[in-house]
Amino acid sequence: MGKTLRRALLVSAVVIGASASVPLVQANAATACATAWSATATYVKDNTASQSGHNYTAKWWTQNESPATHSGAWDVWIDSGVCGGTTTPTTAPTTTPPTTTPTTAPTTTPPTTTPTTAPTTTPPGTSGKNVVGYFAEWGVYGRNYHVKNLVTSGSAAKLTHILYAFGNTTGGQCSIGDSYADYDRAYSAAESVDGVADTWDAGALRGSFNQLRKLKKQYPNIKIIWSFGGWTWSGGFTQAAANPTAFANSCYNLVKDSRWSDVFDGIDVDWEYPNACGLSCDASGPDSYNKVISALRTKFGSSFLITSAISADGSNGGKLDVADYASGIAKLNLVFPMTYDYFGAFAAQGPTAPHSPLTSYTGIPQAGFYSDAAIQKLKSKGVPASKILLGIGFYGRGWTGVTQAAPGGSATGAAPGTYEAGIEDYKVLKSSCPANGTVAGTAYAYCGTNWWSYDTPSTIAGKMTYAKNQGLGGAFFWEFSGDTSNGELISAIKGNL
Repeated sequence: MGKTLRRALLVSAVVIGASASVPLVQANAATACATAWSATATYVKDNTASQSGHNYTAKWWTQNESPATHSGAWDVWIDSGVCGGTTTPTTAPTTTPPTTTPTTAPTTTPPTTTPTTAPTTTPPGTSGKNVVGYFAEWGVYGRNYHVKNLVTSGSAAKLTHILYAFGNTTGGQCSIGDSYADYDRAYSAAESVDGVADTWDAGALRGSFNQLRKLKKQYPNIKIIWSFGGWTWSGGFTQAAANPTAFANSCYNLVKDSRWSDVFDGIDVDWEYPNACGLSCDASGPDSYNKVISALRTKFGSSFLITSAISADGSNGGKLDVADYASGIAKLNLVFPMTYDYFGAFAAQGPTAPHSPLTSYTGIPQAGFYSDAAIQKLKSKGVPASKILLGIGFYGRGWTGVTQAAPGGSATGAAPGTYEAGIEDYKVLKSSCPANGTVAGTAYAYCGTNWWSYDTPSTIAGKMTYAKNQGLGGAFFWEFSGDTSNGELISAIKGNL
């Protein structure tokens, strides 16, 4: 989740088990930003982007090129903080910056006041009917998914919270993830939630932040939470843990910036993973998670929502056992164990397995890699069920070269996907490869030599029954754009909680 600049990109999405590897392959070695970018050039974002779970890639080219004619020599691919292109530049581009569009953000000074006392009681969870969805900031590019789609799909009427993903944590500080998508992109009247076009007036807020502001006016019950970190940007939490107060101060100043402070009702910590390995490894100690959450709670005060997406590794001695999650969760309002991405074509030869199993089953590739194991482990650590939400993926994971319909088959690699091999949206799979079997409370599909696993309205109904029986706080999902245009999956969540 975040940004790395490279030409050829292979990013595996979240891997929960330490036994799996996550390849990051590029055709050319990444170059330093000072080399790959030229201070005299103006770069323009492409209208395409790719996504893999929490990861994304966006493309830029210099101002005098176009999608049809750009040569590639100066292309820059963005996916997480390192810069690179097809070749190392030797001379600067000779482009002229545009003069019709403002290029600087308003210089409003963020507030400096802060609560001075920590809460004395544990923040409550809310009702067991929370419906929480991730809005991916990069979805406004190739996916052409905008805040207005939440209204036209009927999703907004079914939501309690939106997680806006992601803010960056590089350097142990909260920072903007994508300024253009977040607060600079100008929306036309037709694209806008309220039918009013954005302006370029000084100080005017644009982008998804302004669209979320407009959404809240129409649906005042919805709470907006800014999520920081994610798969690609979790490395900064190691530095945050070394100075939690400085981290909390930076987050407060950003989230409470006067340009958009009315948009956000909370902050979310998506650290993958404290005292364990994700894209990078953290060795800050078992108490680091609690220290970071405690600093945020002290800084933001008792009334601000603080939530966290966490590992759903239910294995003995796994990720949930190597950090003191319970102490940190005691200061949270809600917690989101990511009960998906357990298995996938990041293990290219298989065995095929459902990526979001609710329960264990005969032949499961790794013990404890299923939703109920994570839920029971959290409960055993004293985490209140009312704070825990069950995670649902609005996408499938799949393999190709498979010769059997039942789970457990061998494969030759990742199945083709619209944005990345091995991953596909539910809205595509429901027609291209309809589910023809169920296992462990989720669905799978076998089409030709492709094998996919994903949740359907029917399996979601079963998972919501489980959530109610367990006394959970509701459900959350990754992410809106994988659903159908009329919101089949979110309707299944809402209707069955």
